[in-house]
Amino acid sequence: MITSLLIANRGEIARRIARTASAMGIRTVGVYASADRHAPFVGEVDRAVPIGSYLDGPGIVAAARAAGADAVHPGYGFLSERAEFARAVIDAGLTWVGPPPDAIAAMGDKLAAKKLMADAGVPVLPLLEASGELPYPVLVKAAGGGGGKGMRIVASPVELADALAGARREALGAFGDGTVFVEPYITSARHIEIQILADRQGRVVPCFERECSIQRRHQKIIEEAPSPALTPELRERMGATAVAACRRVGYSSAGTVEFLLDEDGQFYFMEMNTRIQVEHPVTEMITLADIVRNQILVAEGKPLWYKQEDVLFVGHSIECRINAEDPQTFAPSPGLITAYNAPGGPGVRLDTAAYPGYVVPPYYDSLIAKLVVHARTREVAIARMRRALEVMVVEGIKTTIPLHQAIMDDSYFRAGEYSTRFMEQFFERRKIQGGLAASGGA
Repeated sequence: MITSLLIANRGEIARRIARTASAMGIRTVGVYASADRHAPFVGEVDRAVPIGSYLDGPGIVAAARAAGADAVHPGYGFLSERAEFARAVIDAGLTWVGPPPDAIAAMGDKLAAKKLMADAGVPVLPLLEASGELPYPVLVKAAGGGGGKGMRIVASPVELADALAGARREALGAFGDGTVFVEPYITSARHIEIQILADRQGRVVPCFERECSIQRRHQKIIEEAPSPALTPELRERMGATAVAACRRVGYSSAGTVEFLLDEDGQFYFMEMNTRIQVEHPVTEMITLADIVRNQILVAEGKPLWYKQEDVLFVGHSIECRINAEDPQTFAPSPGLITAYNAPGGPGVRLDTAAYPGYVVPPYYDSLIAKLVVHARTREVAIARMRRALEVMVVEGIKTTIPLHQAIMDDSYFRAGEYSTRFMEQFFERRKIQGGLAASGGA
């Protein structure tokens, strides 16, 4: 049994993990860097320990032991997908609330993961020789990371050399590994991910999909579940494929298998995120599952109580990632929040670290809130999100609220007819229509 849990993260995800752990009767320990000393999560855990950096693995393990914690939850980002950190936690005699280190390592190298999945019969896009004749457009990707870093779309041979060099430099700086690879680029693909829960007894349960195609700079800004594009048959096939991928690497805990879906209904393995996802609330809203609770129970060695046929989804959920950014350029907008109002009401959930007087630091990801809605139908969910965005106020900094409002009103989004090129096409349409409205708390 876990009695005391250290949360090796910050912001809204630290608050979200702490809420579930506290409800389970588990003492919570937080760690915080100096820029977060006044952040809400610091005051909400049972004990908070200062650290120099959220990337200081040895320091976090030492903090856990000093605070009497017997387990560590990494959240997302930072050290959550570092196999060496997971091993260090386990070697220190603590419980790691996450997948086995070997599974993290196996899926952490995207190039090795593609080969592993191909061997397991999971459909993958072919690897291309950069020195040969390529079927342009192609995609250059970093082998050792994600978040859009080390990624370049290449439309013609004259662009290839610069794209490879730039991707290698960016990957080396971001991940300490400059290895990149080339694969075909699907022009009008959808980005679909399957949420997985798996226990140590061998049960792997797919918890349906999330549509994550609306992205800026290869980073998601809106997610919804279920996907408007999936038929029941396609959903079943993608879920079964995700289960096969997990079984191949001996996976347990929560995880997400990500696919590209082309216009012909063919899907291809892209990567696996061996952690909880930023967008996990949309799955929780349609299934009523508490994914963090299940992570903790699996870490304690308990079996999942349900089988695949026991997991049902009801209605539709949409999540808008509210970032401290200029909604036109996506330039970061850190600073003091001078006024703040949170939306609420039936079917509205807000996971946030913001409050009036909060200073958004410039050192971390710009996400300040996840606004999530649920309704019986997609149409009603869009209307509910539109109203929640109108009510939400964040003043003193620029935010992406006006962008989300405009997307909710976009005819292609409302029809569910979009791909990973949505933002590019959206801004082309907005130029003709006169840009974004200057409203919504910017």
